[in-house]
Amino acid sequence: MALKGIKVLELAGLAPGPHCGMILCDFGATVTRVDRIIDNPLDCLGKGKRTIAINIKSAKGQELVRALSKTSDVLIEPYRPGVMEKLNLGPEILLDENPRLIYARLTGFGQTGPLAKRAGHDINYVAMSGILSMLGRSNEPPTPPINLIADFAGGGLLCAFGILAAIVERHSSGKGQIVDCSMTEGAAYVGSWLTRSRNLPIWGGGRGENILDGGAFYYGTYETSDGKYMSVGALEPQFYSEFMRILELDFDQFDPNIDKCRKEVQQIFKTKTQSEWSKLFESVDACVFPVLQWKNAEQHPHNNVRNSFVSKAVTDGIVVPTPAPLLSRTPAVSGVQCECQNYSKQIEEIFKDAGLTAAEVKKYQKDGALILPNSNAKL
Repeated sequence: MALKGIKVLELAGLAPGPHCGMILCDFGATVTRVDRIIDNPLDCLGKGKRTIAINIKSAKGQELVRALSKTSDVLIEPYRPGVMEKLNLGPEILLDENPRLIYARLTGFGQTGPLAKRAGHDINYVAMSGILSMLGRSNEPPTPPINLIADFAGGGLLCAFGILAAIVERHSSGKGQIVDCSMTEGAAYVGSWLTRSRNLPIWGGGRGENILDGGAFYYGTYETSDGKYMSVGALEPQFYSEFMRILELDFDQFDPNIDKCRKEVQQIFKTKTQSEWSKLFESVDACVFPVLQWKNAEQHPHNNVRNSFVSKAVTDGIVVPTPAPLLSRTPAVSGVQCECQNYSKQIEEIFKDAGLTAAEVKKYQKDGALILPNSNAKL
């Protein structure tokens, strides 16, 4: 696997931090998650990672994290600026002890600036990035696409990219560095095309009044007779022509009466089921495809042939995407397919990797720094 041999220490958090760790884990890194509890029911991105429960508020717990950091390639921390410094785990200390460490700081507003220490969520970061102002229907408030843009695209994914860039640079310098990943800046960066393309003719109207954001009847979704939907992206003339041919319509692509065109197209789509429309468009390049239900996406022939989703037999019936992109020689493997060792075995391996002995395990446990399932756990 591409990242085999890379050791990552992930301090537990919500959404973006675990997502970043999941990406590195899927591509072969050994990820050790540091949490306050052994089984965290909120972390649904932890499969394939090792877990160690440490009381990092205690001096001994902080000592243990520093010991683990000394033999790690990467540390991911999701706290507000200053928290790690108060815990005596700031980058000045850890990079001094391990100059090759990549110290990734994943926050909402970054490490500096007036908002750096303010609390927030995905919707706030996307709002502050300027991207949220572009999302939503005309004459309605801006609508965020769940929490995909800041938490996962601008947060977890870009943080993973920053870590990998720092690892590549380390090959020439031999030195680690700090990765300051702001989800606000990440959201803005993910939206680079949206901001850099404002002078193109596809824009010009208000939110929801442009070709790509709901202002065109040939770029959107339509309900079918069985309550499902079809996606239409017939932008180019050759695709639009095929779209009109299948629907047996002859609208000018730039007909100013958009509402009338959209209404008639919707009426036609309501005459057949999603399956029937899919068959009609199956061999036609009109950029029309079914809106698959997430629970059934893996059943589509294309997704099935490419193994785009992990077998439900492995994931307890949950639809889990296969790691992307695909690598020809060193493909990634979803963490859900990795063998899960019991907690005591994980602790044994973690301490061994850090060069710590069984006696030190017992010492950290006795000091209250290391949390084990029970006092009789044998390591």
